[in-house]
Amino acid sequence: MHLSHTHHQLSKTLNKVLFSPQRLPWTIISFGILVRSVQYLYNRSLWNDEAALALNILNRSYVELLEPLDYDQGAPIGFLFIEKLATQLFGDSEYSLRLFPFLSAIISLFLFYRLAQRCLQPSTVWIALALFSSLHIIVYYATEVKQYSSDVAIAILSSLLFIDLSRVRLNPTQVITYSVLGATLIWFSHPIVFVLAGIALSQLVLALIGQRVTTILKLLIIYLVWAISFCILYTVTLQDLANQTDLFNSWESRGTFPNSIGDFSWFLTTFWEFFHKPLGFPDVFLGVTVFTFFLGCVSLIKTNSKLLLILVSPVIITFFAAYLKIYPFDGRLVLFLTPFFILLISEGVALIKYTKKNQIKIRTLILILLLVPPLGTATYLMIKPYEKQEIRPIIAYIKEHQQLNDIIYVYQRAEFQFKYYANKFGYQAEDYILGIDDLDKQDGQGISDKEWQRYTSDLDKLRGKQRVWIVFSHVRSWAQEKERVTTYLDTFGRQIDAFETKGSYVYLYNLT
Repeated sequence: MHLSHTHHQLSKTLNKVLFSPQRLPWTIISFGILVRSVQYLYNRSLWNDEAALALNILNRSYVELLEPLDYDQGAPIGFLFIEKLATQLFGDSEYSLRLFPFLSAIISLFLFYRLAQRCLQPSTVWIALALFSSLHIIVYYATEVKQYSSDVAIAILSSLLFIDLSRVRLNPTQVITYSVLGATLIWFSHPIVFVLAGIALSQLVLALIGQRVTTILKLLIIYLVWAISFCILYTVTLQDLANQTDLFNSWESRGTFPNSIGDFSWFLTTFWEFFHKPLGFPDVFLGVTVFTFFLGCVSLIKTNSKLLLILVSPVIITFFAAYLKIYPFDGRLVLFLTPFFILLISEGVALIKYTKKNQIKIRTLILILLLVPPLGTATYLMIKPYEKQEIRPIIAYIKEHQQLNDIIYVYQRAEFQFKYYANKFGYQAEDYILGIDDLDKQDGQGISDKEWQRYTSDLDKLRGKQRVWIVFSHVRSWAQEKERVTTYLDTFGRQIDAFETKGSYVYLYNLT
């Protein structure tokens, strides 16, 4: 009896401490911080794209980072400079390279909480916060050497800074402050220009409707400063990035642009797919999520149409940019739009009231369908963190088992990862052979016959060698590249050792 009473008191205390209306948001934020921290501390190996950008950051000076990046990479100047500074202060480890994305992800949790409080009913804020804290793609990019995590943070920060711009009386000091803030943020995130453009247009429309001539003039001054900053940025770096045909062709081949201005089916498909990637909802729940999103739009049309205009404007501008083939609408590249979708989805849940028994059941069911998948995934990630292409254990295995005169041959897609880790394991450029590159530049569809002939000629140079380590990573499973190479080696050699990890592999061959 005493134990039962003690257990009841403990449960009651925990519920009050963790899940009371006042404490619940901070419990959710703490959960989000914990999930992201586990990913960061797990310290998975850099995968291909991370390594490619890391090599640019490590091997270039600040001035050289203003030039077009190697390996078809692109990133905002502000992001690159912060990354460079982090490596100078803390070394060239994965932890240093991922520090800024990680801190951006943590700060985003607090910024989003403030934005949700500003936009949603108090009873709904926790739903939005739970989604934002646990959606797996946001968690994943919190610890990737890419700018997508900071894109999200800057998009939320911009919304908080400028959401009431047309309502503020705007004294000269505020005009200067808002001008400088927007002009500066443009240098730290490429897609922030779509958020600023959306907010600017919506605020201008609201000021025009209110016939506030003085406010309109002050807004135009602010927007002019933003535009000048963007023009300078475009001249310095974006112009070169826009001219990278390989990067553009890569985007276009993935269907990130519509075929024409009148391609409405692309819009519908892409809009629907956004709820799957980057929002990450399972296919079976997409209908419910999209329905709840539109419920949120309906709710704001009734209660706060001005806020709806501000929240959807960045989405509309980004779609418009895709139709002009200026910016691809795809996955991680539009991750910065997720906060706006989450807010509208959460608002949709709020439209379903508690007044009737059936409505309570529907609301509960929708909450389960919305929250269980991301929260379940996030919880699982604390037990088994993300892995992608674990090349670091592969190189460690080679180092441990390598004999004198062994040859290391690095398959061309593993080049950037191997180059990043080579020095850490004591390898110099002359200690390994990089496979012939440009394997899928001919037709963009894997290895063509012409390219395969080039590659087999490269592999034939290894004939007669007694011990050759063949290192694979970032292989294309749909092309079965690894199997194709090893099958060819089996025709004139014998595999004598193998070691495989997530997304990376090494095979030791006797090719005599």
